[in-house]
Amino acid sequence: MEYIIISLLGLIIILLIIILIRKNNNEEITLKLGKFETDITKELGEFKFTFSKSLNQDFKELNETIEKRLNYINDKVNERLDNNFEKTNKTFASILERISKIDEAQKKIDGLSNDIIGLQSVLTDKKTRGIFGETNLQYILDSIFGKNDKIYQMQYTLSNSSIVDAILFAPEPLGTIAIDSKFPLENYQTMTNTKLDKSIRDNASKLFKADVKKHIDAIKEKYIITGETAGEAIMFLPAEAIFAEINAYHLDLIEYSYKAKVWITSPTTLMSTLTIISMILKNMERDKYAKVIHDELNRLGTEFGRYKERWDKLSRSINTVSKDVEDIHTTTDKITKRFASINNVNLEITEKNELE
Repeated sequence: MEYIIISLLGLIIILLIIILIRKNNNEEITLKLGKFETDITKELGEFKFTFSKSLNQDFKELNETIEKRLNYINDKVNERLDNNFEKTNKTFASILERISKIDEAQKKIDGLSNDIIGLQSVLTDKKTRGIFGETNLQYILDSIFGKNDKIYQMQYTLSNSSIVDAILFAPEPLGTIAIDSKFPLENYQTMTNTKLDKSIRDNASKLFKADVKKHIDAIKEKYIITGETAGEAIMFLPAEAIFAEINAYHLDLIEYSYKAKVWITSPTTLMSTLTIISMILKNMERDKYAKVIHDELNRLGTEFGRYKERWDKLSRSINTVSKDVEDIHTTTDKITKRFASINNVNLEITEKNELE
């Protein structure tokens, strides 16, 4: 394209020179220049035609190239749009799925809230709370020891006719331990309700302490019997919150229980205590069976000594018999060889007589 423009400028300059020369009235030069002008005009016409043709061709190729490029870009854009639409659809589908799961979870939460409200209404009754505590206690004992009447029993009657929620036959020096479930809830709820006046909460706190001490005294009097049970008993609180409240803010109750030898536990601490007792029981059983195994190994060692002695005797007898067998085998070989030599001698004598 630059070459064509430069050529065009050259032709224009030549035409300007021709015009200037014509002004000089030189006829010969004018004729020559006229011819030259005719040639130049012809060449210029050809050049214009060629230039126009080349320019059209270039524009055509450029249009084709641009069209191909635009088609390629259009295809790529469509492809990316399709991919993005596909990803967007998947994202929306995933979002809808998660929203449905959230709805299901919300429904379950609503149901759980209703269950909790129902549980709270159930626990307002003392008898129902007692059943709840006993059930929780039995579940913990079953989880640690399984169904085993030799280790624990539920609703066990003592010699003083008192019925304890659970009795644990622990090994010495622990002995037989009584476990009773208590659930002081009303005054605890009032005491911890921050919406109430401080005076009401303080009064509830005093009543709560009185309830706990009352339970400790009852367990001490009913379930600690000299010569029958251990010198300690366990008070089981089914609620971790009540246990935490006592340990955090009512240390006087902890000291009171220590003096009465009644250990206050929650589900977590009771499971830890029973797990330790279970390990002690297993170690005792292991030690007992280890002694039995040791005695049996000693007896087996004695029997093995007798076996070795008898085997040595048998081995010596076998060696003697083996030597006798070898001797007999040697004698048999000698006799066999002798018979063979005798047979050979008879054959030679017979052949000699026949020849004579």
